[in-house]
Amino acid sequence: MKITNLLLVALVFCATFLFNSCARRTVTRVEPNKVIDLSGRWNETDARLCAESLVSQALGGDWLGNFSNEQKRKPVVVVGLVRNNSHEHLDTEIFIKDVEKAFIKSSLIRLVQAGERRNELRGERADQQDFASTETMKKFGKELGADFIMQGTVKSIVDSYGKEKTTFWQVDLELTNLETNEIVWIGDYKGKKYIVN
Repeated sequence: MKITNLLLVALVFCATFLFNSCARRTVTRVEPNKVIDLSGRWNETDARLCAESLVSQALGGDWLGNFSNEQKRKPVVVVGLVRNNSHEHLDTEIFIKDVEKAFIKSSLIRLVQAGERRNELRGERADQQDFASTETMKKFGKELGADFIMQGTVKSIVDSYGKEKTTFWQVDLELTNLETNEIVWIGDYKGKKYIVN
């Protein structure tokens, strides 16, 4: 009887130890630029590499020098929709914000707000007409008009066989002259991952 109880206690102890050791989680802080691919899906590294590539292409494009030489000023750009037509959910604003920041830091391009943020600004301006003092009230009709709109898409192709899979992403951005509808620049980023389960 004592041996049975002793075995039972040992078994419970071992089961508890195994359960606790499996249930523990370790969290380690890493540098944001460190590449860690866990699932093979689009991740922060892909977003960073995409932004870096597209910024380099856009700032190195002929459109920028051509406009600045002809107009004798910096171009004004508004960022429109970048549609995610890929097979997975990914937030395009992550890499687009990096593109916008790089444009501003370059001091070569001026950016204006678009979409919901622009509407929020216009709503605030409308409120000021009724509630702000006349000295501090911001007037309508003073917005900086954009010369170009940046738009794009994210697309993907998945190919798999057995335990192997490849995923390919292509991000295309276009810059279009708002007055003439002329596409003045197209840039792309292509990424591919090979996954074995």
